[in-house]
Amino acid sequence: MLADGAGAGIGIGFGIIGYILYSLAFVGIFKKAGQPVWAAFVPIVNYYFVLKTVGRPGWWLLLWLIPCVNIIVLIIVLNDLSKSFGHGVGFTLGLIFLAPIFVLILAFGSSEYRGTGGLPVHA
Repeated sequence: MLADGAGAGIGIGFGIIGYILYSLAFVGIFKKAGQPVWAAFVPIVNYYFVLKTVGRPGWWLLLWLIPCVNIIVLIIVLNDLSKSFGHGVGFTLGLIFLAPIFVLILAFGSSEYRGTGGLPVHA
């Protein structure tokens, strides 16, 4: 058995690793989408910029606070993120079920940002 608090320490360690992993993925995604890179490291603010990246209004952050609604909003935003990088439903399913892998593919793979909802970016 683990000593008192050791399990909590392991959980915190995995939480920190997850935070760093997603922050680095957001850095790559934000670079491609023209969003400020610093926002990738600020909790809650990074989700605001994900919403901007996919073309959803900032007030959608409030929807993430409502139980059950937040799951639907997350799926919609992940689908929009997939479309914004030129991918389809299969990639959205990857973002839902294998998120750590698929956000890194978006960030550091050959995916190019095509604008909100996959519409061309106008310079």
